[in-house]
Amino acid sequence: MAAGHGTYPDPSVEVVAAAKSLAPLIRAAREEGEQIRRVPPRVVKALAAAGLLQMYLPHSIGGPELAPLTVFRAIEELSKADGSIGWCAMIATDVSLFMGWLPVEIGRQFCGQPADFRGAGSLRPLGRADPVDGGYRVRGHWNFASGIDYANWLYCPCIVMDGNEPQLTAAGTPRVRAMWLPSDKARIEDTWSVVGMRGTGSQDFIVDDVFVPDAHTCFFGEPAVETGLLYNPRLVLVTLFVPVVANSLGIARGAIDAFIELAARESSTYSKDVLRDRPFVQARLAKAEAILNAARAYIIDAVGTLWEEVCASVADPSLAIAQARLAIVHAMHVAVRSVDLVFHAAGTNAIYTRNPLERYFRDIHVAVQHNTAFPAQYESAGKVLMGLRPADMGW
Repeated sequence: MAAGHGTYPDPSVEVVAAAKSLAPLIRAAREEGEQIRRVPPRVVKALAAAGLLQMYLPHSIGGPELAPLTVFRAIEELSKADGSIGWCAMIATDVSLFMGWLPVEIGRQFCGQPADFRGAGSLRPLGRADPVDGGYRVRGHWNFASGIDYANWLYCPCIVMDGNEPQLTAAGTPRVRAMWLPSDKARIEDTWSVVGMRGTGSQDFIVDDVFVPDAHTCFFGEPAVETGLLYNPRLVLVTLFVPVVANSLGIARGAIDAFIELAARESSTYSKDVLRDRPFVQARLAKAEAILNAARAYIIDAVGTLWEEVCASVADPSLAIAQARLAIVHAMHVAVRSVDLVFHAAGTNAIYTRNPLERYFRDIHVAVQHNTAFPAQYESAGKVLMGLRPADMGW
């Protein structure tokens, strides 16, 4: 199924071409990104100009509102060149989805015309919002805010308070609401000293007693303002997770490509034969290639089938949702295994920072720590396949 199937245009050729065209710039800048621990400004400028930081932004406020498989292919291309830059484009695009829960006129104020939205933030409610006339006073400390150094808006989920206790929903759970703040209202705390994904600039940020108007708040557990397919509450987590798995698959593809290049020129301590001439190495490469391509094909088939069912207004897409989410978590772990196969096949050659394979190895082992790859994703998919309904959101 084409990524733009249904009510959406199919700009996949253009957006993927734009992502591919940035590969030389990204590769030239990735060492700098590793050193400064964020995306270099010239790369940010190029990503923004190509629309790669706001791919889920609604049409109504000037965004492209691209279908998930279109976004998948674009993020995959960026991540082949550098995992950190692909990750930041993924996060910014995911945050742009949440603009669909704001009134159109507010979204247009946020983004300007032509739209220039560069979001960062968190899905976790790590702040507190105290109701006051016209809005909330917000305090909080959030972490893992990838791309915050160039963001213009921050998405900050909070627990809504009633004095010193959380307000409760009808279900008896704390009420959560996300606050949208201009990025200059937060203080960045430099905490990003990590093993992989060093170029993402995923710093902590602190908000201390900032007023947020009620119109600048939303909650993606409620119905969206936008009515397009991207904002269907049953699909929202699939839509968010597709770019995440694209990042992992792109990293794995980049690692395999780097390994092939390395194997053509490097030998080992025990043999003068280059690695590519050894049957063991050839077999490892073939296995990595096979499992990666199989996992990618499962993603394209399962997400494509789900999108077709929603376009066709299928009454209950539960099984298609389960297959899509199962394909996503499966591919995250397969991406790690494929990188591990070629990393170990390279022997001690792989450990030198002069070889890109070393960075892909570190990056994929950080990427798989994302909740998209949590074991609970398997458990919930298994419940659906058993005819049960998981309690967590999006099923």
